[in-house]
Amino acid sequence: MSDPEKDALLRAWCAELARELGLGDLDVDIDAVLGLAGVAAHSVVRPAAPLTTFLAAYAAGLAAGSGRAEPREAMQSAVAEALEAVKSRRSAGTEE
Repeated sequence: MSDPEKDALLRAWCAELARELGLGDLDVDIDAVLGLAGVAAHSVVRPAAPLTTFLAAYAAGLAAGSGRAEPREAMQSAVAEALEAVKSRRSAGTEE
């Protein structure tokens, strides 16, 4: 499967899952989420990738749900904060 085919499949899956979860046509920045997962996996340990992305999405959901931020802004902020935390951990030399 080529990269464009993988990208199309991933985007279709994301849209399908969002609808199944009752999120409608949620605009997901897949590249940002995957980038965060990659940095977390390489800076902490591999299993940190799904945990980090879950926690970022949870934080974004809380911010958007409470009206503190629009959904896209909330996700961008949560991803940025999580990336900063991961990078701080890496620069502190606490990699495992």
